[in-house]
Amino acid sequence: MELTVEQALWQGVAAHKEGKREQAERLYRAILRSQPLHPDANHNLGVLAVSFNKAGAALSLFKTALEANPTIEQFWFSYIDALIKEKLFDNAKLVLEQAKVQGVSGDKLIVLETQLAQTELVNEPDSAALNKELLLLQTQTKLSEPKKANKRNIKAKFPSQQQLNSLLVHYQKGRLHDAEKLAVHITCEYPRNQFAWKVLGAVLEATGRKSEAADAKQTVVALSPKDAGAHYNLGNTLQEIGRLNEALASYKRAITLNPDFAEAHNNLGNTLQKLFRLDEAVASYNQAIDLNLNFFQAYSNLGSTLKALGRMNEAKANYTRAIELNPDFAHAHRMLTSLKKFVTKDDQYLKMLELYLDEKISEEQRCHINFGLAKACEDLEDFEQAYNHYRQGNALRKKHLKYDISQDIELFRQLKSSYPEITKSSPEPDKLSKNLMPIFIVGMPRSGTTLIEQIISSHSRVKAAGELNYAKQFGAAIATGITEINTESLLEFRHAYLDKLQNVSGGKFIVTDKMPQNFRYLGLLATAFPEAKIVHVRREPAAVCWANYKQYFQSENIGYCYSIDDVIRYYKLYENLMDFWINTLNKRIYNLDYEKLTVNQEIETRQLIDHLGLEWDEGCLSPQNNTRSVLTASNFQVRQKVYQGSSMQWRKYAPFLDGAFDSLLSS
Repeated sequence: MELTVEQALWQGVAAHKEGKREQAERLYRAILRSQPLHPDANHNLGVLAVSFNKAGAALSLFKTALEANPTIEQFWFSYIDALIKEKLFDNAKLVLEQAKVQGVSGDKLIVLETQLAQTELVNEPDSAALNKELLLLQTQTKLSEPKKANKRNIKAKFPSQQQLNSLLVHYQKGRLHDAEKLAVHITCEYPRNQFAWKVLGAVLEATGRKSEAADAKQTVVALSPKDAGAHYNLGNTLQEIGRLNEALASYKRAITLNPDFAEAHNNLGNTLQKLFRLDEAVASYNQAIDLNLNFFQAYSNLGSTLKALGRMNEAKANYTRAIELNPDFAHAHRMLTSLKKFVTKDDQYLKMLELYLDEKISEEQRCHINFGLAKACEDLEDFEQAYNHYRQGNALRKKHLKYDISQDIELFRQLKSSYPEITKSSPEPDKLSKNLMPIFIVGMPRSGTTLIEQIISSHSRVKAAGELNYAKQFGAAIATGITEINTESLLEFRHAYLDKLQNVSGGKFIVTDKMPQNFRYLGLLATAFPEAKIVHVRREPAAVCWANYKQYFQSENIGYCYSIDDVIRYYKLYENLMDFWINTLNKRIYNLDYEKLTVNQEIETRQLIDHLGLEWDEGCLSPQNNTRSVLTASNFQVRQKVYQGSSMQWRKYAPFLDGAFDSLLSS
């Protein structure tokens, strides 16, 4: 059962008073995941941090609480006390003076003032420094054009309490338009008011304008460069919009400012994982766990990274630990089911069933649980129940993604219509530098592309780079005719792609890129990389469609697979486009039949290696021994020997599909 924010806060305070600090911490953090600016949860979590002798970790929490509600005297006392504990005496004096302006008084303030009087304090920054800071702020901020500020409103730390209260209420009540309007007004009048910038960033993020949110959070960092929480929040947004190296820098800065910042270590691990720096990611997750032994999300993230590294038993142990700490953690339940074979309705199955029957769980939880139960029921050979869970899980995932296949129909039309112009702009092959040779492995997701990369990269001369988004990142606008198509733009695409590929090449000349859906960009890739090899993996259509339908993809860019009708229509779009490329590009594409490979492994493998222009390497016949990291959904299967029969698994569900796949059987 999901608690309301009020219930979670009440329970957290009660646990806190009873000395159950770990339970209290978990409840406060749960509140902040849904309402990161909640003043009481921030303050109380800060108090817990101080009780663990981590005053540095409390500073950003106290600051957020104070900015949200400066009328609470205890917020002032807690913040000033933490600053003193961290020997930030000049900051403490400034905050104490601001407290007095707000009308804070009493014995506690006198005690703090006395402590500060015994230290040597530096002067408040002069007006020139303030003006310089404001100039930097106005230069970096693209969201609004603040009015020309004078010294009075530069130094005015807080707008009226009524404005701040209204801003917080608008945000917490979900009145995002009103919150944005008021936040913009406050930041224009008081451009150094960090709380208003924080709210503006949160609102922009909630409304999907994440690049603008990053700008707002950059402003918060500019105003408070020593605030670890500000750097952390900026890192979160940068990671979401794919600016991974910048996110990495933000998390590292947050950790430098606050080495005990467990969440920053965890999210640093997430970024490192996305950058395929898996061993470093493991170290970051372990550091997060060392700092917070109850950090169940970090255990789950560690499990995913260990799974990618092929360390399956360790991965399973970490997912299990995550569930022990939070039995309602639906994501970890789903991930654990992928690593085990259910032979009975064990404790995990019963817990998943309990969650499934709980009407109060969120749709996101229910989606994960349905996919988890589907896998368990499939293992137990209850295929009707498995199908019901797949159907429900897919419907929830499609609802969340708001997928409309008409977008892909239009995309495929644009790809075909733009190709003639691309081929006219082909660069001269003799003038191209050839410091790398890509091998593009394409096909439908779940068609066997991971296995083919595993086979090819078992060759001593080949480096596997996994699923790279560079073709889409640098080439999609060209391939669809959105940007001007000419020789110069094709060369720019080529250079940008190769620069990125060099970073993941491991020093080898031949590098695989097995992003399956690069099949969409084959016209561009064949033109820009005349030296590249293209391997198209084709698998039995019904098997592919079913494998897509039963898979929960982490990526939100694969929306077609959560409906039987959509996945069939998309497959036919894929077939049609591949026919177009094969007819157009003639011998540039090597078509590999997945089913033939599983039946005649050595013959098909030798033909593949020969086509790639490589000498024979016996290692290519034992892809299960390839110890490379695999981040795709197939990372468990490719650790096994090549086996037959997987393309027939969908037939166990045929009685429940009402003939939906009949049109695919002759494809």
